[in-house]
Amino acid sequence: MRSANPVLDRLDDSSREHRLPGAGGAEAVTVDDVVVRTVGLLLLTGATAAVAWVVVPQAVWVPAALAGTALAGIALLLVISLRGITHPVPIIGYALLQGVLLGVASRAFEAVYPGIVAQAVVGTFGVFLGMAVLYRARLVRATPRLARLVIGTLIGLLAVSLVNLVFRLFTGRQGVEIYSISGQVGWLPYVFSAVAIIAGALSFILDFDQVERSVRTGLPRRYAWLCAFGLLAGLIFLYWQILRLLSYLRR
Repeated sequence: MRSANPVLDRLDDSSREHRLPGAGGAEAVTVDDVVVRTVGLLLLTGATAAVAWVVVPQAVWVPAALAGTALAGIALLLVISLRGITHPVPIIGYALLQGVLLGVASRAFEAVYPGIVAQAVVGTFGVFLGMAVLYRARLVRATPRLARLVIGTLIGLLAVSLVNLVFRLFTGRQGVEIYSISGQVGWLPYVFSAVAIIAGALSFILDFDQVERSVRTGLPRRYAWLCAFGLLAGLIFLYWQILRLLSYLRR
């Protein structure tokens, strides 16, 4: 079964190429390894966001800097995902870049909608923990049908989002995604955000299954970094979707 997360999706191929003899041993990745690295990356991202929130000034050059940071983050995400990089340095670099982006952008939302960032953070981790409980209890299973549904939905969301962005750049109008943090919102952006949140939440079920099967396969311990990176990317995606939906609801 393939994961909806492109980072963790590569672990299937890696498990066939780099599995350790005997599918385990002292040098094999464990669930604890993945948890420790995931928590570490989250703390690093959060700390960077807090520093950026306080230190980065509100100046005319900030939007351009944020755009550059976002593009650099996307490029790093693609490189790590497509090449299956397991070295911690680029993964930590991604966490730092996303922390800067999260801190400055979240501050802008908080200035307009006080309390929205705390709500989005609680909502993000609430969804994540809820999906972990559902997966652990086997109430929601990572079936091939679920994988096809989630992957297809995420690809469709990405395609529509890119079209919407191009439409915004050339016409100045906004469609299924609203890029401003104030103003009126129609019903379509609500539906788009809700679908994105549901798809992002269900993708964690596939991610948990992917990590669990990779651990059983006996990948080297360095792959814990790639697993943690995939979960971090999923959490950041979910946070943005929840933050955007909350901003719609409070307009």
